[in-house]
Amino acid sequence: MLCTTIREGHDCHFMTAAGCSYNGGLCHEIVEQCDGCNRKSEYASKWYCTACPEPDAKWKNGNCNLATHVKTMSASKAQKINPLKASKRAAK
Repeated sequence: MLCTTIREGHDCHFMTAAGCSYNGGLCHEIVEQCDGCNRKSEYASKWYCTACPEPDAKWKNGNCNLATHVKTMSASKAQKINPLKASKRAAK
């Protein structure tokens, strides 16, 4: 349904015929960690996340999984090498 509270005219999956069903009935403003994200939009001269109604909850336990400006680096495990087998391979 289309939002009738903050993001008027935009699709929102929390909207029902009775109004906004999200906790509190309103979307929350973005937090400072959201600066630089492509998912933030300005509505009524305030910035809101287009993917999440409460961005503070997404950043509570680390990085937001929806953030487009945060790059995650996966640590590659260094494979353990048996020195005895390595010396035998090198001798061949």
